[in-house]
Amino acid sequence: MNASLYWARIMWVYVLGFVLGLGFMGEATLAQQSAPPGAASSAAPTQTPKTIEAYLRHLYAFGPDIEVHVSEPKETPVPGLLVCEVKVKVEGNEETGKFYVSKDGKYLFRGELSDLTKDPLAENRAAMHTKDAPVLGDGKATVTVVEYSDFECPVCRSLHDVMRGMLPNYPQVRLVFMDFPLEQIHPWARTAALAGRCAYQQNPQSFWKMYDLIYDNQELIAAGNAYQKMTDYAGQTGLSLDTFKSCMAGPEAAAAVDASIANGRELEIGSTPTVFVNGRRIVGADPHALEQYIKYELAQVKSAK
Repeated sequence: MNASLYWARIMWVYVLGFVLGLGFMGEATLAQQSAPPGAASSAAPTQTPKTIEAYLRHLYAFGPDIEVHVSEPKETPVPGLLVCEVKVKVEGNEETGKFYVSKDGKYLFRGELSDLTKDPLAENRAAMHTKDAPVLGDGKATVTVVEYSDFECPVCRSLHDVMRGMLPNYPQVRLVFMDFPLEQIHPWARTAALAGRCAYQQNPQSFWKMYDLIYDNQELIAAGNAYQKMTDYAGQTGLSLDTFKSCMAGPEAAAAVDASIANGRELEIGSTPTVFVNGRRIVGADPHALEQYIKYELAQVKSAK
């Protein structure tokens, strides 16, 4: 892939993430904003998927080369508020997000709907399927950090470096790794994810050696040499290369990576790294937020005692 096309695809992923991700939070008036031909120009009892699609195409200048699909609005727990799923696809890159529309057909917004009667952190923790994921630290640790990450992602490498320096200071914390390779923009991320999974399946503790080797040598890995690099790292960690290669070609590791990706999507993860500290979300590699959340959780436990 040439450089200009590669960067164009990256920019489109960020554009879609901005439109559909948590980075975009606001309110749009369907009835009062200027609309393209064929779109509703006044408030209606409901808005159809086609009307919402036309509005979004007009708002974000999505031409005919961009696929936009809006699901039928459905009821939410909030009276008078409907929710629909919007999928935007361009050049093979696809992002999905939820939009809310008022039942009178007047307002459309993208954001998070929070039920104040429920603990959102408990819901996040319950939604994470980490049973068969690599774990570093005490299984009974007070604080659990769950990392959804991509081995080719530069910001994920920064997070790796942050945690390698921080976690030894907090023996009360355990780290759980979940694969979320962004294959659309990172051509060797899935190969690395499979390598990590195969290392874990052969020897759970070897995963963390592989984890360090991949991030420490990230700039030396490319799509053309990724398989060989992963094999080299497997040898350096003391794994059986025959078993490792068989695993890389087999269905089990691929299924595990796919299940991790699916779980990330259930949690509406749109970028890497996304980290949860006892269920509290952090997007990016912010060492201050990470340490703040860890200290807060430890203080809560101390206070309870």
